[in-house]
Amino acid sequence: MERLFSPWRSKYIASFKDETPGANECLFCRIAKDRNDGKHLVVARRKHCYVVMNLYPYNSGHVMVVPYKHTAWFGDLTNAEYGNVMRTTATMMDVLSEVLTPHGFNFGSNIGRVAGAGIDQHIHFHIVPRWNGDTNFMPVIADTKLVSEHIREVYKKLKKASPTKPARLRVRTGRSGG
Repeated sequence: MERLFSPWRSKYIASFKDETPGANECLFCRIAKDRNDGKHLVVARRKHCYVVMNLYPYNSGHVMVVPYKHTAWFGDLTNAEYGNVMRTTATMMDVLSEVLTPHGFNFGSNIGRVAGAGIDQHIHFHIVPRWNGDTNFMPVIADTKLVSEHIREVYKKLKKASPTKPARLRVRTGRSGG
């Protein structure tokens, strides 16, 4: 069995061990309260959730949809919160499609530390744009992840994008008509 690992994740997880006052408060709750969207790279705020850039992205445009409710468990969200998270996810995929023209997306959540959650006390959902050929040997051989565009530049583009005119992604599924 081959094992591939991503040692850069340990830097991401270690970044939450902050000794400043209020540092023990959940990072996502602090971002929600602070309202300094530029500082925290918050792309959008909705009724029950917000969208924030991932500071340690797997690819350019990697964002997270974060419910305002502080919970670690998916089942604790109300129907309204589920709906708002899913609608926000669809809108963000449209915006990412318009701005970055990816060929596909990874979308999901890591529930619990053992499942890979860097912040396991507050559920959040990752949207990772993907392009044909975006994976390469660098993470395995050189302990380096390549991200093609500066996070601040992507943030500016996403903030300016119009979700009212979506450029819907068309993904080939291998099935006829797809």
